[in-house]
Amino acid sequence: MTDKGLPQPGEVVFVGAGPGDPRLLTVAGRDTVAAADVVLYAGSLVNPAVLDWARPGAEIHDTAGMNLDQTTAVCLEAARAGRSVVRLHTGDPSLYGAIQEQLVPLEQAGVPCRVIPGVSSAFAAAAALGTQLTLPDVSQSVVFTRLAGRTPVPETESLERFAATSATLCVFLSVDRIGEVVAACRAGGRGDDTPVAVVSRASWSDQREVCGTLADIAGKVCDAGIRRQAMILVGDALRPRLQGWDAFQRSKLYDAGFSHGYRQGED
Repeated sequence: MTDKGLPQPGEVVFVGAGPGDPRLLTVAGRDTVAAADVVLYAGSLVNPAVLDWARPGAEIHDTAGMNLDQTTAVCLEAARAGRSVVRLHTGDPSLYGAIQEQLVPLEQAGVPCRVIPGVSSAFAAAAALGTQLTLPDVSQSVVFTRLAGRTPVPETESLERFAATSATLCVFLSVDRIGEVVAACRAGGRGDDTPVAVVSRASWSDQREVCGTLADIAGKVCDAGIRRQAMILVGDALRPRLQGWDAFQRSKLYDAGFSHGYRQGED
C-alpha cells in the first residue's frame, strides 16, 4: 500500500459507498474507486452515481444478480492478473455487509484485501432529522438491529429485549414490518409517546422522513407507502428535535463551568 492508500496491483479493497449521496463517499473511498482497474458494486443498493469516480476504461460489474461464487471468481481472476479491484458496499461494510464470507476465500487464495469504512444509513438518517442519537441523562447507547427474517436473529438479541433498555434503537431492514417493530418496542416497555422517525432513502434525492410516536408511526408509514430502504429510529433521544421538548440535560462539554484539558471552566 502506498502512502496515499491507493489500491495496489492484485489487491481487493472493500469500500463503504455510504447511504446514497455519492458525495458521502469518503475521500479514501473516492480515491480508491478512481484508481481501480475493476469495480464491483451492489446495483440494487449502491447509487450508480458513485461510479462516476471510476476511471475511463475501468471494468464495472453490477453484482445485484450475482452470487458469492461469481463475485469471488471475478475478484480472483482480476487479482491474479495483477489488476486492482474495488468491491463497493452500501453504507458501511461492517453492518449487514456480508464481507467476511467474501474476504475469506480471497485471503485463502493469497489475495491481499483491505476494508475502507463508509457512512451508515443510521447516521445519514439522524443527519436528515438534525438530531442526536445520544442525549445526556436520556440515552448514552445506540443499538443497531433488525427483525428476524430469512436471516435469523438470536433470541438474546430480540428487539423486545433491546427496547427494555433506554438505548436509542436503529432498526435496519424492517420497515415493511413496522407494525411488528412497534409491537416489540411496546412489549419491551416503551410508551406510546416514544418518539419514532422513519427515514426513507436517507441522503438520496428522493429522501423522505415520517415522524411520529409508537402510537401512530405504523399508520403514517403505511400511508406514505414506504416499504423498503428505510431506517427506523426509536428513542427519547429524538424527543427534543421531533417534539420540541426543551427540558433535557445539556452536554457538560460546552458548559461554561466545565473544565477539561483545553479549557478552564468559569467559576
